[in-house]
Amino acid sequence: MPELPEVEVSRLGITPHLEKQIIEQIIVRQPKLRWPVPDNVYLAEGLMIDSIRRRAKYLLLDTSKGSIVLHLGMSGKLCVVDSDTEIKKHDHIDIVMQNGVCLRFNDARRFGSCLWQGINEPQLSLLASLGPEPLTDDFDGTRLYELSRNKSVAVKNFIMDNKVVVGVGNIYANESLFIAGIDPRKPANKITKKRYLALAEIIKKVLASAIAQGGTTLKDFMQADGKPGYFAQQLLVYGRAGENCDACLTPIQSLMIGQRNTFYCPSCQN
Repeated sequence: MPELPEVEVSRLGITPHLEKQIIEQIIVRQPKLRWPVPDNVYLAEGLMIDSIRRRAKYLLLDTSKGSIVLHLGMSGKLCVVDSDTEIKKHDHIDIVMQNGVCLRFNDARRFGSCLWQGINEPQLSLLASLGPEPLTDDFDGTRLYELSRNKSVAVKNFIMDNKVVVGVGNIYANESLFIAGIDPRKPANKITKKRYLALAEIIKKVLASAIAQGGTTLKDFMQADGKPGYFAQQLLVYGRAGENCDACLTPIQSLMIGQRNTFYCPSCQN
């Protein structure tokens, strides 16, 4: 599943092509995605895309009447193409601009979504329950410490909870905990405030670095396959089970925490 940096790079990629453009037509070929595509997404036809925002892993195309809310799910990708580009398998939605540019949503597994958030309507429940963005001042180590006091779950699960902070997915949770020297299995309420203060800053740096690396891969998003995917990164522990830790040469171990593959160094993390 694309994580926050990948979604943010998608936002950066599509924005120059779509922002301040008028939506001429929305074509829904397959309405049965994770949730049915609601008919009110067609309210955006004839309106200008004022801005494109990201909230957690959701992309919001803002208009004067509301926002088209997109989620890539497990396998979704967004491509910016000419509107007459040949339709491929799993091309489920086109958002066509008056200038002939088209935002095309392709999703083989159909776990993605396209919803509508009306400007005067109650906030969608999936957006209302989200915690702060990790790269803002609303997220810090003090928040982690205070919310963790009655949490006995593994600290890795805790920082991946979207009510605590959004967008810390599996890859970046593994990497951040390694850099912080924290065992991912350790109960969240057993972590000191000092360590949470350091962990929050590390999460910010890891995500910002991933976004920066992904941004350097973007030349022109207007291509047949606009999916940034996972960027070429030097991952310290994720996916490296059995390899030697770069810091201490101890073999990296893996296990399942919360049904997610977890990678850690038994020597460096405690």
